[in-house]
Amino acid sequence: MTVIPLPTASTRGLLIGGKEIPAVSGRTTDDTNPRTGAAFVRVPAAEPADIQLAVTAAQEAFTGWATTAPSTRRQILNDTADLLEERVAEFTEIMTAETGGTRIWASFNIHMSATLIRQAATMATSPAGSVLATDVPGEWSMAVREPAGVVAAFVPWNGPLILCARAIAVALATGNPVVIRPSEDGPITSGYFLADLLTEAGLPAGVVNVVTNDRADAPEVVAALVADPRVRRVNFTGSTPVGRIVGQLAGEHLTPAILELGGKNPIIVLDDADIAYAAAGITVAKFMNSGQICMCVDRVIIQDSAYDALTEAFLAKIATLGQGDPEDPHTLVGPLINARAAQRVAELVADALAKGATLLTGGGDADGAFYPATVLSDVTPDMRIYHEEVFGPVATLFRVDTEQDAVALANDTPYGLSSAVYTENGSRGLAVARLLRHGAVHVNDHSVSDEPQAPVGGVKDSGYGHFGSEWGAEFFTETRWITLADRHSTYPV
Repeated sequence: MTVIPLPTASTRGLLIGGKEIPAVSGRTTDDTNPRTGAAFVRVPAAEPADIQLAVTAAQEAFTGWATTAPSTRRQILNDTADLLEERVAEFTEIMTAETGGTRIWASFNIHMSATLIRQAATMATSPAGSVLATDVPGEWSMAVREPAGVVAAFVPWNGPLILCARAIAVALATGNPVVIRPSEDGPITSGYFLADLLTEAGLPAGVVNVVTNDRADAPEVVAALVADPRVRRVNFTGSTPVGRIVGQLAGEHLTPAILELGGKNPIIVLDDADIAYAAAGITVAKFMNSGQICMCVDRVIIQDSAYDALTEAFLAKIATLGQGDPEDPHTLVGPLINARAAQRVAELVADALAKGATLLTGGGDADGAFYPATVLSDVTPDMRIYHEEVFGPVATLFRVDTEQDAVALANDTPYGLSSAVYTENGSRGLAVARLLRHGAVHVNDHSVSDEPQAPVGGVKDSGYGHFGSEWGAEFFTETRWITLADRHSTYPV
C-alpha cells in the first residue's frame, strides 16, 4: 500500500521526550484517507511498554515545566496560536486527506483552536491562590494552586485540532506535562500537528508527548495510560460507551477525570420563530462536518403551526447544500470518517423506514464513506434512530402541539449536551431554555454554537466534570492549604 506524502512526513514515530521513536515492538499501523481508502500516514502501534516510556518522559519534564515562569508559558502558547494561523493552508490539506473534513470545517478548526489557545494562555498568569481568613493571630493562611502532574489527553478525530487544543492548552498553561493519545482515525490532526507547533514555539522536550496505537490495541493502551499512577488527570472526549470505560478506569485509580461525551441534541422551533433564520441555523447545526460533531442537532422539534413552513424551508436549504468532494470550498457534507461509519448511518435510516418513518430527502445505501444529507419524519421510540446518536448527516423532524410537549420531547433522552430554541420572543425562549436539561442551551442560535471563554460540558450521559468558570484551571491544579505564623504559638505541652 502506497503512503500518500504529507506536507511534513509520510511516516511518524512516537513523540516521547522530544524525540520521534518507533514502538518498542516495531509494529506500525496505517491511517487511511476516507475518500480513497489508501494509507495516508504510517504511525507506530504502541503497546503498554510505550505508554510507560511516554509517561516517564512527561514525569521527568514535570518539575521543570511547573517551575517555568508563568509569562514564559503564556508566551509559548501565544506563539503557538500565531503559528496555527500561519498554517491554515497546510492544515486544511492534511485534514481533508486524513479525515475527509471539508475546507470550511478545517478553517474553523484552525481559527477556533488559535482562540482557545490564547484564552488558555491567560490562565498561566492568573492568580494561583488566595489569602484566607483565619482566627489565629499573626498567621497568614493561604490556598495555593499548584500543577497536578501528568495529564492523559484522549482526543477524537471529528473536531481534531479544536479538541486537541481544548484537551491540553489549559493543562500546559497551568504547568502540567501531557501525553496525547490521538484518534486512530486522525493521529496527525488530533495530535501531532499541534504538538509540532508547540515544539516549534519553544515548548521543552517531554512536556508534550504523542502515542499512537492500532485500533485493535486501543483497550490495553487506554487502560495502561489511565492506570499509570503518575498520571494525575484524565481528559477524555469521545463516545459515551467508551467514556464509561475510561471513567471506570479512572475511578478505580482515584484519578480525577473530565469526560466530554455524546449527545442527542434537540432544536426547538416555536410557533413565533423566524422560519428562514431557523432553517438556516438548523442546516448548519445538522450538516456541518457531515453531522460528525458532538453538538450537532439530531432532533428538530417544531410546533404544529410552524411545522409545514419550517419543513419546506429546511428542505429547500438542503437542496442547495454542497455535498461530496471536501476539497470544494462550498461543500458542507463530505465523506464520513470511514465506510463503517457511513454504513452504520445507512442502517439507522433503513431501520427507521422499515418501522414506518417517512423519508423527506436523501436516504439510500452508503457509497463508501459517503452518505447524503437526509431528513426523516414520523420517527417513533421503537426505532434505533430515536435513541441513538446519529453522528452523521441525518435529521429527524417531530411535530408537537405546545411548548410543554416540545420540552418533554427534548428532554426524553439520557443525553444532555447541547440544545437550542428558536423564537422571536426572548423571554419566552429563556423560559423554555431553563427547562431543558442540557449543558448548553442557545436561544436564537444553533446547537453547535461555541465560544472559548464559555463553560463546556454536558449533563446526564453527555459528560462527567466540565470546564467551568475558570475554564479548567481548577481541574488541572491541586489546591493546598499553607499557613505561615510570624510568631510562636503557645502549645499545651
